[in-house]
Amino acid sequence: MTANWQAGNAADDTTETRGWLVGHFIDPSVGVRSQKDVEVKWGLHPAGDKRPEWTADDQRTTLVLLVEGNFRVDTTDGSKTMSRQGDYIMWGPGVDHSWEALADSVVMTVRWPSQT
Repeated sequence: MTANWQAGNAADDTTETRGWLVGHFIDPSVGVRSQKDVEVKWGLHPAGDKRPEWTADDQRTTLVLLVEGNFRVDTTDGSKTMSRQGDYIMWGPGVDHSWEALADSVVMTVRWPSQT
């Protein structure tokens, strides 16, 4: 690793950050993964894993992309069950959400900006 580039494994490198690979909350000593413009999460969710409570964000845009599995995201504006690799849901500021893994799932979440 150098200050300007890094390689690794998302599952390995996110064990201490609840799945978050990139963002303002990553210690700057880690290198280029510490960013103020964007956050990236590598989410490994066993079947039945869920966030039943609604989460709100009035400042950021969010993209959730299915890598594998069957994963549902509910928002105040609608719901999407993702079952095919590459399925995604995206929403803007002010949209609340919750989610549930309907099968073992891997999802990548991108939020921006990182700091509100």
